[in-house]
Amino acid sequence: MPEKQINGRRLVLHVSDRDGMAWGSIDNGVTGDSVWLDRSWDGGASWEGLLGPASIPGTWTGTRTLMYNVTDPGHHRRGLIRACGDAAAVTCTDWIYPTVCDVLCDRTSAAQASGDLQPVPPTTLFGRVIRLHTDANGMAWGSVEAGGPGDEVWLDRSWDGGASWPGGSSLGRTATPAGGVSTRTTMFATRDPRGRHFGGAVRACGREAAHQEGSCTAWARPVPTRTRAAADALLYSYDPTTAWWPTSWWNSATTLSAVMDSGIRDHDWVIARTFDVNRGPFAAGQRGTDPIEGDFISRSIDDSAWWGLTWVAAYDVTGDQRYLTTATTIAAYVHQYWDTRTCGGGVWWDRERTYKNAVTNGQYLRLTAAIHRRTAGDTLWLHRARTAADWYLGSGLIGSAGLVNDGLTGDCRNNGQTVWTYNQGLGVGGFLEVWRATGDTRYLDAAKRLADSAIASPVLTRGGVLTESCDVGTSSCDDNQKQFKGIFMRYLNDLAKATNSAAYQRFARQQSDSVWTADRDALNRIGQRWAGGSPNQQDWRTQASGLNAVIGT
Repeated sequence: MPEKQINGRRLVLHVSDRDGMAWGSIDNGVTGDSVWLDRSWDGGASWEGLLGPASIPGTWTGTRTLMYNVTDPGHHRRGLIRACGDAAAVTCTDWIYPTVCDVLCDRTSAAQASGDLQPVPPTTLFGRVIRLHTDANGMAWGSVEAGGPGDEVWLDRSWDGGASWPGGSSLGRTATPAGGVSTRTTMFATRDPRGRHFGGAVRACGREAAHQEGSCTAWARPVPTRTRAAADALLYSYDPTTAWWPTSWWNSATTLSAVMDSGIRDHDWVIARTFDVNRGPFAAGQRGTDPIEGDFISRSIDDSAWWGLTWVAAYDVTGDQRYLTTATTIAAYVHQYWDTRTCGGGVWWDRERTYKNAVTNGQYLRLTAAIHRRTAGDTLWLHRARTAADWYLGSGLIGSAGLVNDGLTGDCRNNGQTVWTYNQGLGVGGFLEVWRATGDTRYLDAAKRLADSAIASPVLTRGGVLTESCDVGTSSCDDNQKQFKGIFMRYLNDLAKATNSAAYQRFARQQSDSVWTADRDALNRIGQRWAGGSPNQQDWRTQASGLNAVIGT
């Protein structure tokens, strides 16, 4: 905002977009002149005043406030802020960022729309038709049709899924001109990247000229692409203050991986934020039942390994060595639980060494091979990856139907427990990465056998759609199981790219189509049951899983 003058003093509002913080300053002043900030959560209609007040002390000619957050994405509140000063008169700057800008900015003409989608049915009122329109840039506008002069249409915009819309009411309100039968609003953005608000919801409202009552469409979020729409809805649940998806620790790791899988680079700030805030220790209860001991390590070997895989992915996206270093630290921790004294090898699931299961050993396959491929001159991790792959193939974890059961019995036999999609997927991803590391086609063949078995088996695929055992009948899935299918799709998509297999690509497209048509609402929220049906749970875990189903489509 332009600076203001108060009796010769300079009043300036300062903003750091990178940090989302603002402060005010006053200069060329005298002792007793003061400066402060005002912050509004409702578009400037009301505000918190006198934030960080500071007065110029003796012998000085200026001072500044402390810094304050411009926005509050954790609570889905979009803020405005201004600097005010008192120097024998009170003056304030304009509010910063009253206009939301994404690819385009608020109040852009609908003539510049990139396409015209109508995500929800129109509403009618006294014969008028009121429609909500969105485009491929995430812009929205409203229209009223089949009416007469004086009919009005406007948008409401909400940053909390339609629960409230302070500062977002009656946007672009316009009336049908004399002699006309229709009109439309200008366009408004539904994403505020600078304020870290994603998944803004909109609705179109209108009224007929002769009546006061109005009518609105349902709330909706735009669909620029399936991947973008699912990712934005997922980012809605990220808490940038605590830098995770509350309140599940390992789920947050694989959710961050899903965000990176999406290929949407303007979400990359989440990578560093999550790493910086969470790399230290946490007491039990702060991030999970167990203490987190630093470097994302805990007594749960599989939880630790999920974070290791996530930081490998972060290294691939950013090239930042600190992510690979942390992934290697985690891999070394997991390797401590490789134990040849029981079952001839394999990684234990927990520090108490109570269970050798598929998830931990699938993770170990992928992680060891990935560390090798990204570490110049390595031979140690290559040896570990090959040893782990050979052990896995002979361990009995893979049943006669080519499906991976949950783990081994105390006497080292397949325990026959539930076949979960994520165990199958980790086997696919693990053997695929070992093949890349070694060039040995035995491991690629193993990855393809596991993928083919999952696609063909009625245990994991029903009617062509991935189905977890807890998706059937009146069952429900726990918070862990909600993300299993997405993990399978992550590694199946990797295999599809590596092999250029039309069959895997068709299967992936079938999952995306089913999710998008049968398992998504107007706010682009994806549920647990990809084929639809009831009961159908929905939260950020199912959203992350669904994101992996629609990536690239």
